[in-house]
Amino acid sequence: MDVFFESFDASFADMVDINRPPERIARGCTWTEGPVWLNDTLYFNDIPAKRMMKWRAGQQAQVALPNSEFANGNTLDIGGHMVSCEHGGRRVIRRRDPEDVKSVELIADSYQGKKLNSPNDVVVKSDGTVWFTDPPYGINSDIEGYPAESEIGSCYVFCVTPDGAITAVATDFDKPNGLAFSPDESQLYIADSGAIRGASFPEIDYTLPHHIRVFDVNGTSLSGGRVFVEIMPGVPDGFRVDHEGLIWTSALDGIHCLDTAGQCLGKIKLPAQTSNICFGGASGTDMFITSSDSVWWVRSSRTDAAQARTSFTQTQ
Repeated sequence: MDVFFESFDASFADMVDINRPPERIARGCTWTEGPVWLNDTLYFNDIPAKRMMKWRAGQQAQVALPNSEFANGNTLDIGGHMVSCEHGGRRVIRRRDPEDVKSVELIADSYQGKKLNSPNDVVVKSDGTVWFTDPPYGINSDIEGYPAESEIGSCYVFCVTPDGAITAVATDFDKPNGLAFSPDESQLYIADSGAIRGASFPEIDYTLPHHIRVFDVNGTSLSGGRVFVEIMPGVPDGFRVDHEGLIWTSALDGIHCLDTAGQCLGKIKLPAQTSNICFGGASGTDMFITSSDSVWWVRSSRTDAAQARTSFTQTQ
């Protein structure tokens, strides 16, 4: 019998329905990323195919946007609009309508007059500031974007204020990747996936970063930056922090659920490298996981939807 869950703490079964195996709701993609739940719909990107997909319960996944410009991470802003990172466009954008190319608004595409590398993942704080990572995965090859030389020459984490001002808030990462705020937004977790070079170079070099760091947040500034946890096997890619402060991070063997001390409470075991996760569904507590060529649906064990919405849904 297949083993889909590995529990290290009794609390894990209070969050995940370990009696219901993960359901594969989409397959046949190339590399899925950027899941986000919006208007009873799961949107996600198939990066190498340069398209955004959508799925609704009871339906098959279908193309939502035929040209996504190799978009990667997605999130929602404080108005409920989709914010996306485009590898191809080398920019971060807002879509008033996720399926309408005419609704695009530019958030950032350059820093100090130089093009960004290839924005990877993004999160929006409650004050409207947009925080995103900018590794070179989209310019390293033609699999996830368009080959190019880095104009910035480094890989930064950026913050963009509502008036459009952009600041490099962290400059000492190898390859910054996923990021998420703690529930009170006093801390920012940021993954460094430097141990893997990208889709065209899948080998993992564990002498390079494969960890999540945590920073203290003061307005639009960060301080500290200690290593919160190292992820093995694989590297941390995308992740979410739920309203209880638990971190649900991607890894080579599935999703690891970590407490605020970095201890692993349990794992959702999947057959291929995972890239990201979001919460959604009718209660807001189910998990949707992008994993290689597929997307998986994992049910929450929470039965009180009203309580779940306030205690378990992901922070944006």
